[in-house]
Amino acid sequence: MKWNIIKKILIGTFSVFLLLIVVLAIHIHVVTKPKVDGQTRVMARIDVHQPIDQKQANEITAWLYKQKGVDHVLCNSKTAIAIFTFSPLKADANDIAVHFKSDLNYPNATRYIPSEKELQGSCPVASTSFTYKAYNYIKHIF
Repeated sequence: MKWNIIKKILIGTFSVFLLLIVVLAIHIHVVTKPKVDGQTRVMARIDVHQPIDQKQANEITAWLYKQKGVDHVLCNSKTAIAIFTFSPLKADANDIAVHFKSDLNYPNATRYIPSEKELQGSCPVASTSFTYKAYNYIKHIF
């Protein structure tokens, strides 16, 4: 009689624990799934690959601000790099980079796209956190 009660308690506890793990897995999947809406902003970078002065940096900044969907621009004349944020619903970074090269006459300019290794190393907290490891484990299951 005692063994039946203990067995029922253990089965019930295990069932609740299993249910909570399934709920956590679904929650992590839903929360980490990318969604694109009107509030979504994407950051892109264009490397000019030639020396520019502050006047040219200001022209690049003004040109980027005129592009549809672009809402913030930073252009550094010392590194010849332009970084901008935009709405992916209104613009495409590749199109902006192509027009940048032709409209502003910077034939060597390229859009910088980080490698997979650089993306993985971009946030040191994320790669070592329990949540990130759980997310990767669940991602491989699905």
